[in-house]
Amino acid sequence: MLSSALLLILACKPLSTGDIPVSAPLEAPQASSDGHLAYHVSFPAPHTHYVEVEAIFPTDGADQLTLMMPVWTPGSYLVREYVQHVENMQVQTPATIDVSSKNRWTVQTGGADAVRLTYRVYSHAMAVQGNWVDADFAMLNGAPTFITRVDALARPHEVTVTLPDGWAEVWTALPDASEGKYHWIAPNYDVLVDSPIVAGNPKTHTFDVSGVPHTLVNLGGDEVWDHSQSVEDVQKIVQIQTEFWGDIPYPEYQFLNVIAEARGGLEHKRSTLMLTSRWMSRDEEAYRGWLGLVSHEFFHTWNVKRLRPVNLGPFDYETEVHTDDLWVAEGFTSYYDDLLLVRAGLYTEEQYLERLGKNIKGLQTTPGRLIQPVADASRDAWIKHYRKNENSGNTQISYYIKGAVVAFLLDAKIRETTVDTRSLDDVMRLAYKRYGGDKGYTSQQFRDLCSEVAGTNLDAFFAEAVDGTSELDYGPALTQFGLELPAEPMALDNDEPWIGLHTNGSRVNRVERGTPAWEQGFNVDDEVLAIDGYRVSSWSDRMSKYKPEDTVDVLISRRGKLRTLPVTMSTKPGSDWAVSILEDAKPNQHKRRADWLGQAEETTED
Repeated sequence: MLSSALLLILACKPLSTGDIPVSAPLEAPQASSDGHLAYHVSFPAPHTHYVEVEAIFPTDGADQLTLMMPVWTPGSYLVREYVQHVENMQVQTPATIDVSSKNRWTVQTGGADAVRLTYRVYSHAMAVQGNWVDADFAMLNGAPTFITRVDALARPHEVTVTLPDGWAEVWTALPDASEGKYHWIAPNYDVLVDSPIVAGNPKTHTFDVSGVPHTLVNLGGDEVWDHSQSVEDVQKIVQIQTEFWGDIPYPEYQFLNVIAEARGGLEHKRSTLMLTSRWMSRDEEAYRGWLGLVSHEFFHTWNVKRLRPVNLGPFDYETEVHTDDLWVAEGFTSYYDDLLLVRAGLYTEEQYLERLGKNIKGLQTTPGRLIQPVADASRDAWIKHYRKNENSGNTQISYYIKGAVVAFLLDAKIRETTVDTRSLDDVMRLAYKRYGGDKGYTSQQFRDLCSEVAGTNLDAFFAEAVDGTSELDYGPALTQFGLELPAEPMALDNDEPWIGLHTNGSRVNRVERGTPAWEQGFNVDDEVLAIDGYRVSSWSDRMSKYKPEDTVDVLISRRGKLRTLPVTMSTKPGSDWAVSILEDAKPNQHKRRADWLGQAEETTED
């Protein structure tokens, strides 16, 4: 049965504003007998990009309630101030409402059994942490949509959705209520926030793995997107990952694939929300990138959503929650997303080694690797990772990229020290068993577990690779698998002049640390006007006319003032970080690589 509060919500007309009809007088709200918080979501004018929410909060006899809207979404470590999109907040008399802080409100209940709150949320953020509503479809996340009672997070939260004309379906991983179409009951606020909602006219494809249903929900894409191929490949990803973990920790799972010419993904316990382009399935390399996104977000079902740094739970939706271990949560996931694709037969060995080389190159060509330890990059995610500027590459490193590289080195080291009897796979599975669920792990616990599996103390490895900024040694790991990098991947290309400037046309947009341009004081936003008295329209084109060791006078305009900077050309560092198989690799190296990549039958022969 629907609660009495929810029945009353369904009888109400939408909130009055703009071109939306004026509501009739509302009856006094009644608290549900079971104490649930109840929401009704509707889209009376979706082309205006608004979702309307009507909520009923039981008062439990209190004279005053405190309401809250989150400032961030779990899995995306940035304060986003969602309340900025809320409009027309009203409570029904006799209750009154006042702002008490940037994301909190105080409600005087006036003795009512329940408080009815209505508000609109402007939804025009095509991002997996935000909301989007237009004439074609809606994509809603819990944190930017649902205001709640601060003291009732553990209570069930009911949701119903009313669709506009022309929309056929709603998909969400929220648990279904016993009765009523598009009616769900989240057991608590965490589950509500963890369950994105998409609505419109998707094409859905359900398949079973080990008897558990999984659904690929393709919203958009029309006939351009290859629906049959994508569902076939997603099933392979589910199969290999559930075999990897030896566990399916959910009753069903949804891949909410919003095909809207955008990018991104965010993990949830029983679903993932992804953004992509309809054309990605028509381009082989781009499609492999989409498979990598699916693999990454699905791996988070275990690593992050159930196996997490202890600081990431329970969630504090109003304050930054810092951890030094995003290099594990995100970086190790970035390692396994590609590795499990090759094990699933969706990448060839060559394609996987290309991806490994790109990760190494991404680290080695970022000057910030010598400035910021990856543990610091994890802790500073809230203020740096999502707020990059023109100097970020000089001072920061990505915990995704370096975390993935560290995972590769650690995997090889464990295999070496245990004579190929254990691997990072065993670390992840043991960590899941020991620290999964509500426990969480500390930084030291995870590192100690790695040492336990390796059978040797790895403190020195973590001090160098995680807490330090020294250059990483790839040699032992590559040799373990019969692989190599170019002998001098950073060797200078003596045919190409370079001073470390990156430009858009003739305007400087980045200056690399430690280069001639850095030393001579070039600034971002400088406009390069001339070199040696000759007008410049394109910096890159003009540079090709010079040779290394040439000394030139560069005329720039900085905030409207002309000045000349003398600079001596250098030679551009090489960037060939391709990982390849050793020509003289021994049979045991071939076997180790085959075992690592899950391709023993294809690659064990010399």
